[in-house]
Amino acid sequence: MNIKKIHILAISVAVIILALDIIFWGQDKLFYFILGIACLIGISPFIASILIENEKEKEKEEMFLEFSRNLVESVKSGTPISRSIINMRDKSFGSLTPHINKLANQISLGIPVKPALENFAIDVDNRTVSRAVVLISEAEQAGGQIESILESVTLSINQIEKLKKEWLAAIYNLIVQGYIIFAIFIVIMLFMEFKILPMTSSFGGTEMNPGDLGLGAGFGFSIGSTSVEELSRPFLYLLIVQGFFAGLTIGKLAEGSVKAGLKHSFILVALSYLVSTGIKAFLG
Repeated sequence: MNIKKIHILAISVAVIILALDIIFWGQDKLFYFILGIACLIGISPFIASILIENEKEKEKEEMFLEFSRNLVESVKSGTPISRSIINMRDKSFGSLTPHINKLANQISLGIPVKPALENFAIDVDNRTVSRAVVLISEAEQAGGQIESILESVTLSINQIEKLKKEWLAAIYNLIVQGYIIFAIFIVIMLFMEFKILPMTSSFGGTEMNPGDLGLGAGFGFSIGSTSVEELSRPFLYLLIVQGFFAGLTIGKLAEGSVKAGLKHSFILVALSYLVSTGIKAFLG
């Protein structure tokens, strides 16, 4: 990922907020809540860049499908595949346009179609496009009825896109259920933290004898030796860990990629942290 000005600006703002947090609220309950806001501001541009990159990958696949259709129509009309690619140089294919222009320029300079297509696949760096390019380049090299092969490749890409959309629509309910389940998990953790754990303070300093629990010598302990604050801290860690891995799982189920789950992990972790620390700061 390239570091841009927006990333540097977000990190700078996060550092300033963190410094103010330490100076003014270092010993206050608001400290952890504002710390979460600072981290949220610092990380947000990076998550946004990942989301934009994922959207570009989807656009590349859609535009390559359009490019393949135009290529099939041109080849069917009797134009050689090399001339067809050069003729499409002036057309717009979204984020794929610079790569197609480079492909057309290489062919116009005399580079054979197969090496040019291989360079095109490397530049685009997309699994679906790479598979299709291998088939197209092999078909061009083998000769024969290349228009039939190109049409088959186009139909294959179109089918893949349809299956992806159908899968996303079918899995949408599971995504919503995942968020609902995690929200219920947060409520349960908060109930335990703010209702159950404070009850242990009434047992503060009470010594439990080994015989009361059927244990041997050396197993005595004190219930109230640990503060409620220390006991509640692991609940926050549990929420963060659960949110991170739940988000990755949702992304893998929905889009077939762990990388796509980072946005869900970010949302769930930010939600759990801000809710937990916010309730402590304002209602605790």
